[in-house]
Amino acid sequence: MAAAAVETVALEHLPATHTVLLALYRNVANASFLQEQLLSRNADFEYAFVDASTVVSRFQLLSAVYKAVSAEMAGAMRTPNVHSEMVVSLSSNNNISEAYRRYGVQPATKDVVVVKVLISREGSPSSLTPEDVEKHLETHVQGDSVACSDEELAKVTDWPKLRKYHKLNGLPWIEAIKDEEAKKKELEMLIVSAMAMRGT
Repeated sequence: MAAAAVETVALEHLPATHTVLLALYRNVANASFLQEQLLSRNADFEYAFVDASTVVSRFQLLSAVYKAVSAEMAGAMRTPNVHSEMVVSLSSNNNISEAYRRYGVQPATKDVVVVKVLISREGSPSSLTPEDVEKHLETHVQGDSVACSDEELAKVTDWPKLRKYHKLNGLPWIEAIKDEEAKKKELEMLIVSAMAMRGT
């Protein structure tokens, strides 16, 4: 098991009280264990464990992070915490249980994006540091740590599944785009737009 490569991401418009951490694991062998920790609401495992096959880019992922943190700051979350809110924010509809099932870690999940938000409250720093998170993931995620980059995410994106989830099949103007990369970029923009419009 490789050492965790946890990246600290600076997001514009988020206050300094919120630190966003990202990691990507390939070939995860204990996804069922990770899901069990979430279902039992084990506070030590308060992460967004996302099925990486449902992520097309960092932009899409960070759009969900931003939406979830904004809801947390506004007191407008529809789920128990900011991490579960991130999973739901990847969906383009309002069905929370369906969003967990489609975008969250499942027993058969092989590639997992992990997102952790450390929040400092009223001048007191978060009780966890990025180093603590890295050690915890290294201990508990049985998989190969790789950079959470667009290149690595592209290796595991399940486009047919995402097109079904976001109702993007049978669009003649999309099918008319012959360049595959241009088509994927257009689909990414449609997915992110649908995520942003959910609940409005």
